[in-house]
Amino acid sequence: ARCQCKVAPRERMNCGYPGISAGECRRIGCCFNASVPGIPWCFAPKAKRVRKICADDSHPRINCGYPGISAQECERKGCCFRPRPAGVPWCFYRLVVEE
Repeated sequence: ARCQCKVAPRERMNCGYPGISAGECRRIGCCFNASVPGIPWCFAPKAKRVRKICADDSHPRINCGYPGISAQECERKGCCFRPRPAGVPWCFYRLVVEE
């Protein structure tokens, strides 16, 4: 998650108290960079960018429907529909992946 700490100095949101140590700052899940004076050294990381995908067949599927659900009904629920293989849910939740 190193890249989440690449925040332009002027965009840094303070995430600690004055004089916080680098170790304490990181322990509370924040970024620490003391290279620019006069701006927060302990700051909030950038939000993770995520997207939802229909995972490939190697991922376990989490059922999102019921036996006999149609592809349209499944997709209307925002889920993935793959009528194969037998023995696994054909309508399943999307997988959240970090970009």
